[in-house]
Amino acid sequence: MFAIAGAAAIGAGAVSAPLQVALVEDISGHPASVQLMDYVEPGQVIRLGPGDRIVLGYLRSCVRETIIGGTVTVGTERSEIEAGKLERAKMRCDCARMLRAAEEAGVAAGMAFRGVSPRVVKPQFTLFGSSPMMELHSPGQVVIERIDQLGERHVIDISKEELAHAAFYDFADTGRALEPGGTYRAGFARQELAFKIDEDAKPGKTPIIGRLFRFASPNQ
Repeated sequence: MFAIAGAAAIGAGAVSAPLQVALVEDISGHPASVQLMDYVEPGQVIRLGPGDRIVLGYLRSCVRETIIGGTVTVGTERSEIEAGKLERAKMRCDCARMLRAAEEAGVAAGMAFRGVSPRVVKPQFTLFGSSPMMELHSPGQVVIERIDQLGERHVIDISKEELAHAAFYDFADTGRALEPGGTYRAGFARQELAFKIDEDAKPGKTPIIGRLFRFASPNQ
């Protein structure tokens, strides 16, 4: 039985990881300091050449920025841009709750969820794209099953070669999608997350911050 990420608290005295505030969703050109699917931190400076382009998805504010050229200083909810071209949009995302659920799942790994029907497990966060982008950090088997109704179950054996940038598996790359409106439970590496797919979610390569969910790194 999977471990359920529930009310487990982060252990006292744990060393705080760097604050990852945004994800590089897309990139073109040759910016020296970042790569596709890197996380960036507050105060980090990204210098773009005249033809360089970067897309940043801010995890907690759900702001998505497309920046061409100039100097980018990463903030906590949005960037400061100097001498560059900026397009900024507010996206539908639930990354703040997703990140909290991932932290709790890492701490609670191995804790059994006993005596309760899977049907009453409440989703911890919502995805707004039906082709999830999963952050795994290591190869292994992921099991995703629908829990608001019976019948849908996905068992995915993910190899090292299938992990983009050594950490990510994109459902959109294989044409997979979950059912809009469905509630699911995903298990990996003794962790479990429960989430809902928004009723209006679309399949494919929609903005990543709207469909990202992560499992805690085994090294955390």
